Amino acid sequence: MQSNTAYRFAVGLALTAAFLIVWLNAAAGLIGIEDDDPANLLYVGVLAIGFVGVIIARFQPRGMARAFCATALAQALVGAIALELPNTAGSVQILVLHGVLVALFAGAALLLRYAARKGFPPTSNVLEHDAAGSG
Repeated sequence: MQSNTAYRFAVGLALTAAFLIVWLNAAAGLIGIEDDDPANLLYVGVLAIGFVGVIIARFQPRGMARAFCATALAQALVGAIALELPNTAGSVQILVLHGVLVALFAGAALLLRYAARKGFPPTSNVLEHDAAGSG
């Protein structure tokens, strides 16, 4: 039961981070002073890493943990790039914002790792029961 809760909470954290990226990017742009700064497209790559990783993992917690770990690393890399670009927001603002987003993705990865160790999703003995009963 705890693994189910951890899985759901992890998905909630990752969706929260993705929502914040999309919302803040659409509202004001996360990098650059202008809303349409091309550097803001880096966040599409961050979200694509997470989305593609989850699809490849087939929503299994072990693979999703790896995907969100990679997403957290990509988010940190985008933050480092944002610090080096001219005409960006203050460095403290960039560090705090990207730190929160990295923490959300990393937290999701850790919770999914926990869920995988605790046996989520629960394995079913339906196939074993059918094989034994049909013989």
